[in-house]
Amino acid sequence: MIDDHPIARRAVIKTVGLGLGAGLAAGLPPLSAQAQAAATAAPSTPGAQASASDIWSAEYWTNKGEVKLNLWRKRVGVPAADEPPRPVLFLVHGSSNSTRTSYDLAVPGKGEYSLMNVFARYGFDVWTIDHEGYGRSSRTSGNSDIASGVEDLKAAMDVVVRETARQKMHFFGTSSGAIRAGAFAQVRPEHVDRLVLSAFTYKGEGSPTLKQRAERLEYYRTHNTRLRDRAMIRSIFTRDGLANSYDPAVADALADEELKHGDQVPTGTYLDMTANLPLVDPKKVQSPVLLIRGEHDGIATVADLIDFYQQLPNGDRQFVILPNVAHSPVFSINRHLLWHVVREFLTMPAAVAS
Repeated sequence: MIDDHPIARRAVIKTVGLGLGAGLAAGLPPLSAQAQAAATAAPSTPGAQASASDIWSAEYWTNKGEVKLNLWRKRVGVPAADEPPRPVLFLVHGSSNSTRTSYDLAVPGKGEYSLMNVFARYGFDVWTIDHEGYGRSSRTSGNSDIASGVEDLKAAMDVVVRETARQKMHFFGTSSGAIRAGAFAQVRPEHVDRLVLSAFTYKGEGSPTLKQRAERLEYYRTHNTRLRDRAMIRSIFTRDGLANSYDPAVADALADEELKHGDQVPTGTYLDMTANLPLVDPKKVQSPVLLIRGEHDGIATVADLIDFYQQLPNGDRQFVILPNVAHSPVFSINRHLLWHVVREFLTMPAAVAS
């Protein structure tokens, strides 16, 4: 563990349900020419705690029709054909910022905020993608709704399977990214090992955030982009009434990086979350599932998530509430709680069949 604040599991989480789950398989192929050309590499020491300089990264591209999609990968050490099998973790971003600011943000002098770095050091091969209309991927006239995001993930699989030789991988999604990941798990179960849904919403009933967002429903129906300026980015950290659970430097660092891509983002996920829920049928999600809710998250009520949780067909499932956390646990001062519960879920030993 690299948690800055070691703390007992029972002291930091409230858990509903517990299951045991899946194993890992397959080896890694030689690095493709595309990755060699895109990568920057640094050596790693097996068994040692990795430093920032030990983390290797590479950029990839894939196409969804004429749409170019940017993928980003991090792990400790350069991939080698003869290395032990390594689990793959794929991260799915939400509505208002792109993937590198979501999962690979640097906040100088404030500690580790890159979920990619954290899980690379835990031994995972970590991938993520900018959805259509976000970050480095193509800007189009579309609104990048949930269905579009699922198609993005399908296109990404071609690259990840080729580069890692793994058909199945773990998925982590946050907010609308959790809906994207869940919707993908419905239609491509062959690629999903264990699924983590953070800040997820099912039907949205009783959600104060979605009630407020619905006031602009007509705008989302008639416009494919919306303003996402510095003030809007800061509101992500204050809207749940728990601003002191974030360091203000995080919002500033995020805005500084994200606004390099402009002040407009697609409206599709906002439209879906205010008018088209539910978009994930729990009965069709076959994988083990971890649901994570910040105690103060306004995007979904506990009742909404329990409804989803109880319908999941796989007995290997957990529902965790993180204390003193709002909508964005990745950026919280208590982010180490998120690291802990996700790591424990993804490294569950396999259950013994009776």
